[in-house]
Amino acid sequence: MSSSSPAEQAPINWVTTLMFVFTTLPLFTVLPWYLWTHDVSGWAWFWGVALLYANGIGITAGYHRLWAHRSYKAHPLLKLVYALFGGMAIQNSILVWASMHRIHHQHVDHVDKDPYSAKRGLWYSHIGWMLRDYPSAELDFENARDLKADKIVMWQHRHYLALILVMNIGIPVLLGLAYGDLWGFVLIAGFLRLVVNHHVTFFINSLAHFWGRQPYTTRNTARDNDVLAFLTYGEGYHNYHHLFQYDYRNGIRWWHYDPTKWLIAACSWVGLTTELKRVPDFKIQRAMLQAQFERAREKLAQKANANTGRVAELQHLLEQEWQHFSQTVAEWSRLQGEKLEAAKQQFSERVHERMHEAQNQWEHSEMRQKLLAMEQALEEALEMQRQRVKLLRVQMAYA
Repeated sequence: MSSSSPAEQAPINWVTTLMFVFTTLPLFTVLPWYLWTHDVSGWAWFWGVALLYANGIGITAGYHRLWAHRSYKAHPLLKLVYALFGGMAIQNSILVWASMHRIHHQHVDHVDKDPYSAKRGLWYSHIGWMLRDYPSAELDFENARDLKADKIVMWQHRHYLALILVMNIGIPVLLGLAYGDLWGFVLIAGFLRLVVNHHVTFFINSLAHFWGRQPYTTRNTARDNDVLAFLTYGEGYHNYHHLFQYDYRNGIRWWHYDPTKWLIAACSWVGLTTELKRVPDFKIQRAMLQAQFERAREKLAQKANANTGRVAELQHLLEQEWQHFSQTVAEWSRLQGEKLEAAKQQFSERVHERMHEAQNQWEHSEMRQKLLAMEQALEEALEMQRQRVKLLRVQMAYA
């Protein structure tokens, strides 16, 4: 039966439902009373926020960008930290989380195949998909063979229940005893921290597919949203992420708030992360320009009945820009082919030398520098064209 059937057709997932009830209920009953009747230690709030960020980064830098998308490589010590504090967030094991997330990207917005499809509504994509055993959320680790070969991933998966109990009970209790405020720490660094972390992460599955802008692609519901980026450690640039999921960055501009990106980059300075993947600027500009062309054509289509000379002129200008865009993309593709062939030739000529010496020769070769200069010129041309198309779209609004 299709997973788009009414909710009552899918059985309730009692383990997940009771977990949400057990962790949320104290926040509306015990916590208000405790805050009213007790002087809560400031350290309880400090450690609550610290652990909230540790859990969040464990999910975003570890579960998401490292394991789900393999956008960089990490030292085993850093992976262990991710496994511990990401596990503390109680969002399932790395293996389950990453496998499910890969399915989401593969079938984004499909009402039957995407586990948390936004096309099934805000509530469903936020939390509803976890409250019942929908067929779209059935586990299949065929897409996670690389993760099954990861010793830290499988260690965490096998000992997940023990790990989350130790991390979620042991750490708040030990801190509470150390600071003389046991219940304050349990409620704030324990329950409140966990529930906030849950819903902040869930915002990416829900709000980030409903609220925001789509500068890179309109082919799925993902949005870029600066507010969500601030709340989710940089994950709010979701439109970009869904198009370029293997980039270790979500916020690609220097002003984009993406502490996960900053952490990954900083760790690379001391050797804790390597092979950080970045999408070439040309591909980013190309995607933004394609999205602008789509919007411009939609605006012109709305004015098709106007039959005015100005609309016809704008249509002609837009088609000219499209032809120029196609030529630039073709030239860039040709350059990529030349770079590849030049690199192959450089290596084949020096096959007797050591590999890193051959690589160094290519990195500093005159041919590579020339090709890079031509590529940069194309990127600048594409940026200038993007501004021209943006101006055309503004003129269309008043045509």
